[in-house]
Amino acid sequence: MEDHAIEYGSFEGIIPEGEYGAGKVGIWDRGDYVLKERSSRKICFELHGKKLEGDYELVFMKEERGKQQWLFFKIGQR
Repeated sequence: MEDHAIEYGSFEGIIPEGEYGAGKVGIWDRGDYVLKERSSRKICFELHGKKLEGDYELVFMKEERGKQQWLFFKIGQR
């Protein structure tokens, strides 16, 4: 998927059936992040959101039927 303009970051609503990305769009959390480490199999970052706060990791598990499978972990306590 290509990048979207930053203005799309605040969109909430319904994308009509038959259009790309059709369905309900909602924003669950807002905030900032700090990238700490990135490789092809692991991404470490710090989140500063209204709901999520702290250190997190995405860890690559496998690729199945052309889709990548990742695990999402919270690291440590805050």
